[in-house]
This record gives sequence, C-alpha cells and structure tokens, in this order.
Amino acid sequence: MEAYKQEFIEFMVDSEVLKFGEFTLKSGRKSPFFMNAGAYVTGSQLKKLGEYYAKAIHDVYGDDFDVLFGPAYKGIPISVVTAIAYSELYGKEVRYCSDRKEEKDHGADKGSFLGSKLKDGDRVIMIEDVTTSGKSMEETVPKVKGAANVEIKGLMVSLNRMEKGTGEKSALDEIKEKYGFDAHAIVNMSDVVEHLYNKPYKGNVIIDDTLKAAIDAYYEQYGVK
Repeated sequence: MEAYKQEFIEFMVDSEVLKFGEFTLKSGRKSPFFMNAGAYVTGSQLKKLGEYYAKAIHDVYGDDFDVLFGPAYKGIPISVVTAIAYSELYGKEVRYCSDRKEEKDHGADKGSFLGSKLKDGDRVIMIEDVTTSGKSMEETVPKVKGAANVEIKGLMVSLNRMEKGTGEKSALDEIKEKYGFDAHAIVNMSDVVEHLYNKPYKGNVIIDDTLKAAIDAYYEQYGVK
C-alpha cells in the first residue's frame, strides 16, 4: 500500500471522520464503521484532505482533465481544496465546479452551478466523500451532461465501503456500469482493516479481534462477493 494511503487512513482516524462502533446508515443498514467527511473542519485538515485527493487523482487519472466537480453539499469544499492542492503539488491549474441545490435566479452568477462554467470539450473528474448506493450520481450526472458537451473521466471518493449498492455489485462498480466512467477511492475498507487490525496506533489498537469479527459479519451480509 502506498505511503500516502496509509497516512490517509491515520488522518481519517485522527480527524474523527472514520469511526468504529454501531451506526445506523441512511440505507437502514447497521454498520460497525461510519465515515463523515463533514468532520473535516480546520484549515490544516482541509489542506491535507485536498492533498490526499490530488495525489489519488493524479495516480489514477494523471493530468488528463480540466474540471473537478463536487456535488452539493459536501463535494463543494472537497473540490475547492483539491483544485488548490493540484495546483501546488503538480503545477496544473484545474477549475472547480459544483451544483446548487436551488437554482439562483439573479446576479451575474445566476444558474444551477457554482465556480467555473462547464464548457463543451471539458474533461471532468467527479469528487465525492463516500458512496454507498450511488444515488447522488443519479442526480448529478444528468446536470453535468446537460450543462455542456463534456466528458466525465471518472469519480474519486475517499473511502470505498466495498458493500453492495442497489444490487449485488458495489456502488462504485454500479456507477461504472451505469454511466460508463471509472470510479475509484483513495482507500478501500480492506486497506483500512489491513493497516489497523491488531496494530497499535498512538497507544491503542483501533481494530481488535471483536471489531474485526463485527466487520467480517457485516461483509458477510452486505459485502460484494
């Protein structure tokens, strides 16, 4: 596993973005882990978050894109900090764009989008925090495709939960199949387990045998085969 991925796992834990225990997800599933990107709130956290996204996007997609699109609401700050990090790390200027939940009908920036306008020929990378069911893409992809003749190169999320979406495949695989573009994550949940299971981190074992058994049981029920 690349060093930045190991650092990102520890960063999620330190930022209390990735938590372990008992959580009820929006889908109704009872999960032993939960990720909330809304917990990145400080300047240093957001700076690091952008850098991790930029490194992962550069690893997977190279520089072959023009726009980072972050769906409202959590995708907005992620797309902004990633655009900044991409400029600093790789010297490439990319634009950010996000959608509005409610269309603005006045002023110079009226319309359905924030940031850069999408133009014909733009190559777009979609950015999200985490995807469990892929539902947000159902709302976002038609907006992006309807705004201009763009090419969506792919999607990058921070954590692949590696569980079934609406069918038997993972949400990321369903997105790839449905929309025809790649979908990747900075880290998979298997990376998290590999890095933290029975290994002390700052004096504590975060994933012990009991928690590992709960995660295994969860994947028995909801994991992709």
